[in-house]
Amino acid sequence: MSMSFVQIPVRRWLAGVLATAVVALGLIAVEPSPRAGQAAACTGTSGVTVVVDYGSLGGGVQVACALGDPATGLAALQGAGFTVTGTQRWGLGFVCRINGQPTAATEPCVNTPPASAYWSYWHASGSGAAWTYSTLGATSYNPAPGTVEGWSFGAGVAPSITAP
Repeated sequence: MSMSFVQIPVRRWLAGVLATAVVALGLIAVEPSPRAGQAAACTGTSGVTVVVDYGSLGGGVQVACALGDPATGLAALQGAGFTVTGTQRWGLGFVCRINGQPTAATEPCVNTPPASAYWSYWHASGSGAAWTYSTLGATSYNPAPGTVEGWSFGAGVAPSITAP
């Protein structure tokens, strides 16, 4: 009898540990994997075109397409195939790195970066339209299919190319 008395609490304890581990793993993987994007501007309203300008970091400009209707600017950025790192304080609510830029040696991404060196967020209503600085963060803005999202690193300067 003493053996079954010991086995029941141990089994309950193991079940509790296993349930806690499953919940913890679920919390770590909250951010869904982005859909694979296309390495060119979207055609028509097939998705949201995303422009990332690395110019002030010594790189060029990348253009990709987030197919479908991404719910947020962040989802469009990730859906176009870009990797995003947020800050330790604000998470992905504040984009600190896109595709590893700027490097951790330049910007540790603890808090918000300085006003002279951050990823500014822009919108254009379509191909050839003027860039407009976003008044909302990327997690709050819902881009429509056929529009263009722009990201430019520096002191709040629009992407260096015309919206494709």
